[in-house]
Amino acid sequence: MPRPAPSVSRRSITSAQLLTQLGLELGLSLETCLRDCGLTPLQLADPQGEIAPQQELQLIANLVAALPGVPDLGLQAGLRYRLITYGIWGYALLSSQDFRQAAELGLRYLDLTYAFSHIRLSEDHDHAHLHFDDAHLPPDLRGFLVLRDAVAVMVIQRELTGTALPLSRVQLRMSAPRQLAAFSQQFGLQPEFSSPENRISFARHWLDAPLPHANAPMTRLCEQQCQALLAKRQVRSGLAGQVRDRLLSTPGRLADMEQVASELQLSSRTLRRRLEQQGSSFRQLQEEVRQALAEELLATGGLNQEEIAERLGYSEVSNFVHAFRRWKGLPPGQYRRSLGSTGSRGPGRH
Repeated sequence: MPRPAPSVSRRSITSAQLLTQLGLELGLSLETCLRDCGLTPLQLADPQGEIAPQQELQLIANLVAALPGVPDLGLQAGLRYRLITYGIWGYALLSSQDFRQAAELGLRYLDLTYAFSHIRLSEDHDHAHLHFDDAHLPPDLRGFLVLRDAVAVMVIQRELTGTALPLSRVQLRMSAPRQLAAFSQQFGLQPEFSSPENRISFARHWLDAPLPHANAPMTRLCEQQCQALLAKRQVRSGLAGQVRDRLLSTPGRLADMEQVASELQLSSRTLRRRLEQQGSSFRQLQEEVRQALAEELLATGGLNQEEIAERLGYSEVSNFVHAFRRWKGLPPGQYRRSLGSTGSRGPGRH
């Protein structure tokens, strides 16, 4: 059965960071990459940030439009998505017993990844097939997105098993590009272009290949965390997500509940009640935003603790220091010094 459409409307900002880094390396400016995305450089650099899928799609559209002479752009992008890129989802796959369990678990929580294709696994007598449905995607971005998602899957498979999966067939709906070398190199064979569907096929017995880091208790623990994270993002996809976006849009002066409620054309009482129904609260969302902004302002430098406290809406710097200790387990000064020994955490650095 086809996988249903994503049930969340928020995703980690990590993918946008990777794509922006690709654009910069290919000669684009940061302004070109982020045009019309609704993202500031400060928001992009937040390692805990979440964005709407539409924002990432706009970033991708910017890359595709600005780099028409790079036929393997999607392939290049897909190579950047390593297991560690996916957080707890990646660890869940890594601890799986075999490739089949990893594939099934990965597809079950696909909404925690950066895929836009609807991916499903099917089997026949001799072969297994990964299908990448692109019918719902913007026509001008389908080729890029399918290639990125397919290559990302191949990267994950290589990291899970320690060897490249020998493919028996690769079918792509896109037209054949003028240069095929990069495609043959990546897939190990020449894809069949202008096919009726996007499908990668391989010998079925590979699904039962044991994984070297199998750990059943760890898999169960990771899956529980995947469930919790998915539930959290589902909450953030509704009114809570709108509130968080409005708080992030004014980092120099965090709005209070009355201001946000007014922008959403709600009374503060209605806003409070509806957030409670989603398992959230205005104070919780405000804390999340303050923590993300505090970490980034400390990382980028230029402001002292008093100035950061003022920007985050604290009347006393001591209140900011106390809050930061609660978030990170250490004072902001020590946190800033620790960053000096590990380097900047700008886009593409994890």
